[in-house]
Amino acid sequence: MTQPQPSVTPKLDPPKFGFNDYAERLNGRAAMAGFALTLLIEYLTGQGVLSWLGLN
Repeated sequence: MTQPQPSVTPKLDPPKFGFNDYAERLNGRAAMAGFALTLLIEYLTGQGVLSWLGLN
């Protein structure tokens, strides 16, 4: 016998923290911006990340 399906979807508040769509989207955009800025700075200075950190 099959279970009856609910007819109304509950309206839940979005989570304030944790792995939710907004946090993942924001984190992805920040990572892309940081990567693009790193490439731009490397191009303009002619030095890589290892040189910035004093490891090269």
